[in-house]
Amino acid sequence: MPRKKSPSLTDAELRLMEVLWRKGQATVADVIDGLPRTTSLAYSSVLTTLRILEQKGYLKHEKEGRAFVYSPTVDRDQARESAVSHLLRRFFESSPELLVLNLVKGNKISADELERLKARLAKEEA
Repeated sequence: MPRKKSPSLTDAELRLMEVLWRKGQATVADVIDGLPRTTSLAYSSVLTTLRILEQKGYLKHEKEGRAFVYSPTVDRDQARESAVSHLLRRFFESSPELLVLNLVKGNKISADELERLKARLAKEEA
């Protein structure tokens, strides 16, 4: 039975999206060139992942000559929002409060960071 497709980005998909967000648009070869030199992916693997991203609604493509040029349909902030919403639903009963409490209790956020967060929240409310 095939694995259910994740609505959020996998690690491999995120790597390719980072290249596309940086470049704005790219062919498969451009995406490969934009990856860190330590990342070695075959052309066919990148093409398959780009097609999956297009099916998920993260990308679109246009044909230019013989090549497809891919461009993001979702910006980085939209992807972050989607990922956080997915995380909240799966692990924190859709509660941002539980997420923040988990970060504080797990010492993942320092007292200084918490103070900066409070200041940013106050600024947003104003």
